[in-house]
Amino acid sequence: MINRPRVFYGWTIVAAALIMMAVGYALRNTFSVFYPVLVDEFGWERGNTALMFSINIIVYGVAAPFVGSLVDRFNPRIVFSIGACVMGSAIALCSLASQQWHFFLLYGVAAAIGLSMTGVTPLSAIIAKWFVRNRALAFGIFNMGFGISLLASPAAQSLISGLGRQQAYMAIGLIAIVIIVPIAVFVIRRSPADKGTFPDGVAPANNGSESGDVRVGKPLTQWMRTEWTLKRAMHTRQFWLLFAMDFCLMGLAQQILIAHSVYLFRDIGFTPQASANAFSLFGIGLTVGYLFAYLSDRIGREHVIIPGCLLSAASAAVLLLVHSPAQHALAFSCMFVAGAGMGAAITTFLATVADLFQGKNYGTIQGIMTVGFSMGGAFSPWLAGYLHDITGSYFVAIIVVVSALVLDAILVAVIAPRKLRPVHAVLERAHAPRESPI
Repeated sequence: MINRPRVFYGWTIVAAALIMMAVGYALRNTFSVFYPVLVDEFGWERGNTALMFSINIIVYGVAAPFVGSLVDRFNPRIVFSIGACVMGSAIALCSLASQQWHFFLLYGVAAAIGLSMTGVTPLSAIIAKWFVRNRALAFGIFNMGFGISLLASPAAQSLISGLGRQQAYMAIGLIAIVIIVPIAVFVIRRSPADKGTFPDGVAPANNGSESGDVRVGKPLTQWMRTEWTLKRAMHTRQFWLLFAMDFCLMGLAQQILIAHSVYLFRDIGFTPQASANAFSLFGIGLTVGYLFAYLSDRIGREHVIIPGCLLSAASAAVLLLVHSPAQHALAFSCMFVAGAGMGAAITTFLATVADLFQGKNYGTIQGIMTVGFSMGGAFSPWLAGYLHDITGSYFVAIIVVVSALVLDAILVAVIAPRKLRPVHAVLERAHAPRESPI
């Protein structure tokens, strides 16, 4: 007999995923503070140096479908543990790197494969099995780890200043292994059945179905009845529109800000530490924004994604008005608000993909979706660096960020997820018994 325990174990899984996200993505996102150090130390051009970040993103994305398939079929604890060891070791070995190809291989390839094995694709596949009614809330909480990872930038800058680049790489690589592997082994479980329970929000009458469609008196739509495979998903218009959203939102907009924000502020005249602090506010904003995805569990996905994208776009545009360190309050505010809007949009986007293509093949489908992010993310850091090299400023790069966010708002309006799989709260309100008028 399957019973719900007093404390739902799914929230423990969410907490573990949050920590894994924070530690894993800190290794990639601290690139923004190592980036100027590498340029100064070796005398490389910004565009060519940013290629290591671009390679990391594309390898991460290419590996995602295979990783999604692995967690669909094998013990995720083994997948996560191997990934953490590969990722942490690669970053630690960057302490010995002295040529660009060393960084391309270690940071660009090996660390990316390891991060893909411990990152958002496999974690989303696990969380989607545990949560239905509060799916966006669960996604929002564990994705807070990504925002927290950006807060590692000031700490990484302090390590670089105090110990040097080489020792800083060694320290953060080994710390990642020590933290992630025990969590993966002792906490992570594939599905509620492993703990003798059922997904949050799914009535026992549904026999613990992982799909989690709550029957509220209305027949399921054809979309909701479909057993989604990768082939079926890729034959829909919605899949490719979501793919384009991932390209623009997480690929172009987010990665340009992550890779170049520190350099943007240093060009304006901010000190290295002040630049890292400004960038950390973007991470704080993301972290706060992730929690706003909870609203989408109540009012619908696009009603959070659209305002989030437009708010982030407006804040990024205002960054163009910052011309000196004296405007630090405006700069810090813009970074925080841009992060908050983007955080709300990103987490709700991930929940939307899980809603529309949930099922036993979701990990593989999400893995292919991640390729969209990697295509944009691989191209955008290099593009922003190249645009700076030829124009002498980040003006055009910021315009790219703003345009990508506005396009995302348009795309989700066209997809209209509320028509394909409404969130449970909306369905329940629509079909709840109405009081008779007096």
